[in-house]
Amino acid sequence: MLSIIPTEVHTAVPAHLRLNQETDWSRARGGGPLHSFLEGPGFDRQGRLYCVDVCHGRIFRIGRDGAWEVFASYGGRPNGLRIHRDGRVFVADALHGLLVFDPDTGRRIGELAQWAPGQRFSGLNDLAFADDGTVFFTDPGHSALEDPHGRVFAWQEGGAAAPVLQGLPFPNGVVVMPDQAALCVASTRSLEVLRATRRGVQVRNLGVYARFSGGLAGPDGLAVCEDGGLVVAHSGLGVVWWLDPLGEVRGRIESCAGIRNTNLAFDPDDPHTLYITESETGSILRARLPVKGRTPYSHR
Repeated sequence: MLSIIPTEVHTAVPAHLRLNQETDWSRARGGGPLHSFLEGPGFDRQGRLYCVDVCHGRIFRIGRDGAWEVFASYGGRPNGLRIHRDGRVFVADALHGLLVFDPDTGRRIGELAQWAPGQRFSGLNDLAFADDGTVFFTDPGHSALEDPHGRVFAWQEGGAAAPVLQGLPFPNGVVVMPDQAALCVASTRSLEVLRATRRGVQVRNLGVYARFSGGLAGPDGLAVCEDGGLVVAHSGLGVVWWLDPLGEVRGRIESCAGIRNTNLAFDPDDPHTLYITESETGSILRARLPVKGRTPYSHR
């Protein structure tokens, strides 16, 4: 039986941080001014929740008391965010590549803008850490079904980035499964979650793990459950799908706000609670799940 799981608004962008301005990004989407566009949630070891504002190039940090602050504002286009176990904040930025921020100052301390000499990324979207510290990140650019040039890269500190999957129609969210032997990628334009076997930085045997239908966008952010299942944010449909370890849909987590559910993070201090960025209303939702989220790399 399909479980219907409700959500509630945990917090929302406060009025003084809602810019309601046009940017190059908002104009490219064909809309008017936007107050914000939330993505990339993640918790640090102090229990603070980070998320990004794609539209205005900001990174927010939200305390346990619900207070919002601008952690960084740098004129980029941040999308995915993950926190290293040493506290550094890694961001997949569509304009600048893979960025690293100092958690104490919010200052940029690292940048990976090219994957080979003279070869810039098309436009990064999301990232994930493997348990060995390898970073996998998606580079969809403007790929789509008619032009499937999206890629997934692997990178280890001190080395060069290398493409491990190519020819994809907008690879978006990415996660490493708990056994570290598989990688899952949300393919937004084809309404699928793809799964491949993984050994180190080698990824192969790509196949379809789950398919969806409906909505104005498609599968976006992913998060891993402790039992090896997934939760999948379906942007443009107002739901998050809860999948069991075999890829079967077990639950439909329904937005109580808008339909732009973009990305996800389990609370390491309360792993039954899932947090969801909802970008239409500038809200962060939360839901209680029957399963626990896997402890993120930042806390392992």
